Amino acid sequence: MASGGNLSPHVIVVSLAIVYVYFSTIFVFVDQWFGLRSSPGIMNTVAFTAVAIMCIRNYVVAMFTDPGRVPPSFAPDIEDSEHPIHEIKRKGGDLRYCKKCSLYKPPRSHHCRICKRCVLRMDHHCVWMNNCVGHANYKVFFVFVVYTLLACLYSMILLIGSLTVDTQKDGGQQNGGSYRTVYIISGMLLIALCMALGVFLGWHIHLTLQNKTTIEYYEGVRAMLLAEQGGNVYSHPYDLGVYENLITVLGPNILCWLCPVSSYIGSGLRFRTSYDNPRGLTTTTTTS
Repeated sequence: MASGGNLSPHVIVVSLAIVYVYFSTIFVFVDQWFGLRSSPGIMNTVAFTAVAIMCIRNYVVAMFTDPGRVPPSFAPDIEDSEHPIHEIKRKGGDLRYCKKCSLYKPPRSHHCRICKRCVLRMDHHCVWMNNCVGHANYKVFFVFVVYTLLACLYSMILLIGSLTVDTQKDGGQQNGGSYRTVYIISGMLLIALCMALGVFLGWHIHLTLQNKTTIEYYEGVRAMLLAEQGGNVYSHPYDLGVYENLITVLGPNILCWLCPVSSYIGSGLRFRTSYDNPRGLTTTTTTS
């Protein structure tokens, strides 16, 4: 693992939120509903802790993993018959070249003004990780969002359940009153997180099914409008079909889709496209 992930106010906020949700869930919601020493209490504590560990694990890996750097020696091979697609500038038609990095840009790469370098298969810069989301850490980032949403939903269920049980025992009424602030803060936080993460995860599922990045989505909207004006139909060049798109992003082993493992992803300098063909015909696509 490499650069990125420096401590920032956004990272501190995320870390504090994780700690707060975990301890309030275990020591308030589970304890009030089942009791920590009961069998259901132990089972829910272990289950929620496992989900929390996976959430934290993926967050740390995504935060400290270098999303992908362009090698100084990279140069596009326009005569490579096995990879016939080459991205060119929208204006001028030249091969994409980053003047700030003094490097040719591989397909799907973009310059991040915050990281001040080109990132392979860049999706976006995430301020909550203080790192770019790109080729090498997109899958781990995706899985982090999945586990975070799962943890928030689980915590919300435990919160609701603990509010509905009878606490009129062993001073339960007094404890319930003392935890009122925790319930209010937790409820507001969890509702906001569930809604935001649900929309965000849905968005990235949509992108994954089409093998697009966030940047490519907005570029595709512009390309589609231009194609319609010219009487043509735009097709995303990296869309290989739903199943191929899924294994391209999440890996060929479905059992590892929710694991923080991404060693299958390759160099990030070339990607399979719908234009790949055995005849070696060279195809270009414009991009910004």
